[in-house]
Amino acid sequence: MTPREITISTHLLLHYLLPFTLCLLQPPHHQPVHVPTLVPHAPTPLTRSRFSAEAQLDFTTRCNSSCFHRAEQEEQMTDKLAFETLYADGFRTLTTVEVEEDDGDDDALHPTHAPAWRRRRRLRRRMKRQIYGADGRFNIQGDDFLMDYPFSTAVRISTGCTGVLVSQQHVLTAAHCVHDGKDYVHGARKLRVGFLIPPSVNGTKAGLIPNKKPLVRWVRVKRTRVPKGWIQGPQEVSMDFDYALLELRWPHRRPFMRLSVAPSSDDLAGNRIHFSGFDSDRPGELVYRFCPVEEESSDLIYQHCDARPGASGSGVYGRVWDVGLERWERKVIGIFSGHQWLEIDGENRDYNVAVRITPLKFAQICYWVHGNRLDCRQD
Repeated sequence: MTPREITISTHLLLHYLLPFTLCLLQPPHHQPVHVPTLVPHAPTPLTRSRFSAEAQLDFTTRCNSSCFHRAEQEEQMTDKLAFETLYADGFRTLTTVEVEEDDGDDDALHPTHAPAWRRRRRLRRRMKRQIYGADGRFNIQGDDFLMDYPFSTAVRISTGCTGVLVSQQHVLTAAHCVHDGKDYVHGARKLRVGFLIPPSVNGTKAGLIPNKKPLVRWVRVKRTRVPKGWIQGPQEVSMDFDYALLELRWPHRRPFMRLSVAPSSDDLAGNRIHFSGFDSDRPGELVYRFCPVEEESSDLIYQHCDARPGASGSGVYGRVWDVGLERWERKVIGIFSGHQWLEIDGENRDYNVAVRITPLKFAQICYWVHGNRLDCRQD
């Protein structure tokens, strides 16, 4: 076994042993997050999509203090939480929404519950685009890992991105993987989701063929949903809404990862996030990484997890305290979007960025999954 293989095995072993150490941690002390109710109106038919956009796998934005500290008004949020539905035949609809709140509860109208900007540490020197210092990514290989949870929840998107299974028939990914803000990309016309099949499952003995890469089983997408906050919005604003939900034509049989409103990083076990994706510089490989949260705003998670184009749309998860189960559980708290230059106090800072699942976004995505309001509450 090479030194690199030993290192990878050690890190993955720690990944599996972590639940045993988490039992020693105390649950976070915070108030339960209230999830508002999203009330959709009747869909309005739109013209068919032209599918004229080019796929953009390396999504980069710039932001200053004004956009970082931006506060949304209720009317703005309800407008941006409206959503467009694209069907496999190109037919589109627009659904507007209202937000129902309990009397006197205004907090959930804003995608907050995140702390104000905090500076955790000075930025490390940038060595290579989206790779910070030594490359900390690990290839996931072999049946024992590829088919095991949580790695088995990562799927490929036919436009070149990654997605995460969030139900028996739904995949969460980045909006820019299917739509450029003006129109759907070429590949969204016949969008597909790819499930990795290890060589041995496919009838090939992986041990006899070194470095044999897994095959991919492709499944067609039935419909795609994109928030209006992404469509026709300024780039630095729309990054807050860089997420989309894909509904498969038929259910899969693999485990999926549950969603959660993103807590403050202080309430994540180890202040750490994780995600697995299909980085373009390692074709055919599932790549896993983890890192601490560096900074956070009301809508974005700033970090230095090493990533390359193709990882966009990966489900960013952390270990979140589940009140009902009374234990730490892996849950999707964000979607890896891309790269952002952030100018704060006259200093340019360089980050990889994930979109936070706020209470309102949780309510919206949950409605997309379940198709009703009754099942949409924070677990």
